[in-house]
Amino acid sequence: MVFMEEDINYWDNSKYALCQYATRLLDKLRKMNEEVNRPIDIDEVIKAIYYAKKYHGSQMRQSGEPYYSHPLEVAYMISDYLYRTDIIVTSILHDTIEDTELTEKMIAYIFGKQVASQVEDLSRNKPHGKISSAEIMESLYRQKKYDTLIIKIFDRLHNIETLEAKSPEKAKKIIEETLKYSLILCEVVELPWLCDILYEKCYKHNIRLGVIKNNADIFTKLSQANYSH
Repeated sequence: MVFMEEDINYWDNSKYALCQYATRLLDKLRKMNEEVNRPIDIDEVIKAIYYAKKYHGSQMRQSGEPYYSHPLEVAYMISDYLYRTDIIVTSILHDTIEDTELTEKMIAYIFGKQVASQVEDLSRNKPHGKISSAEIMESLYRQKKYDTLIIKIFDRLHNIETLEAKSPEKAKKIIEETLKYSLILCEVVELPWLCDILYEKCYKHNIRLGVIKNNADIFTKLSQANYSH
């Protein structure tokens, strides 16, 4: 795909098409901007929404919603905990390198190297091949990139919330990764309340899927992790 010059040199708000997901996010950010010392750059967020919608295009989630609804929801959730323009923009773009023709170089040109690097860190596509979400979380933890790790955790939260729409095989993999990695990482980034939410959702879905043979083991793991913390 040719990176059209108009995409990067002639950006203006007239290119932006409103949708219910974008409206919900922007309404929240504008309201929060009135209450904080360092407001979000709304124009940058709108630009990120434009590129997410443009490059995700007609991609759909298994729930039947447009794919771009997912990163917009991740941005909505994370704004309560990391209220920075680069974090919101990265959240909106977090699947573009992995799932679209938007590249790290293109993102760097449009949004700067920091955002591009963060989106690349969240991509499963690496020079040596595709890695798992669990490997991404491990890598971010080892490198102490905790802000980017928080984006990944909220990405996992939204995927858990929409687990009913996924195939049993995919749902099982998500539950297993969540049980193995996400709990302790929530503690590391000081969001222990999120452990409870993730594991309660794993428990409910496990009743249907039977990933963990003894369903009570899920809460046993949760209690042990909270106690050790």
